[in-house]
Amino acid sequence: MGRVVVIDYGAGNTRSVAYALQRLGVEAVVTDEKDRIRAAERVIFPGVGQAASAMERLQAKGLDTLIPTLTQPVLGVCLGLQLMCRRTEEGDIEGMGIFDAAVRHFRSAGSATAGLRIPHMGWNSVEDAGSRLLRGIPAGSYFYFVHSYYAETGEETRATTTYGIPFSAVVEKDNFFATQFHPEKSGKVGEEVLRNFLEA
Repeated sequence: MGRVVVIDYGAGNTRSVAYALQRLGVEAVVTDEKDRIRAAERVIFPGVGQAASAMERLQAKGLDTLIPTLTQPVLGVCLGLQLMCRRTEEGDIEGMGIFDAAVRHFRSAGSATAGLRIPHMGWNSVEDAGSRLLRGIPAGSYFYFVHSYYAETGEETRATTTYGIPFSAVVEKDNFFATQFHPEKSGKVGEEVLRNFLEA
């Protein structure tokens, strides 16, 4: 399945992603070195935490300008997806603009999300809308989510989840893929998502 790099920029779940790949027989390199990222056959861009501070760390390493130029398959996970979007309400910052979507807080949806527990945490079903990452996965399968912000649905949305309102669970554009859920924490279906990415 080739050489896989997990981008390490101090924003969380790199090790759990690497362990999930290990279970699939793939030894990933966890690094922030630009040359190694460029040379990888596949790149995974994970993240948990706060968007503005994560973007500052990316900018300090020059990764915010590197990632959009990558031509190999790239997978963003959770905060990774949000930072790959055009803009996020979290910290009111510009994202990398890979995906033409705005990221909003669930409370921004008004009455549709009133009374819901935020963050959205736990297992929720995902409705496929032509995702390459969900190939062969049963419709309505459940994946694990932990987030307070969501990417709005749009032309690049390839799967949705509903928590008060529908939001993008998977976005895809050219060689770029991203999931709001955590495939590394989603059991067998999450492993299938990673396997589909590794075969993309």
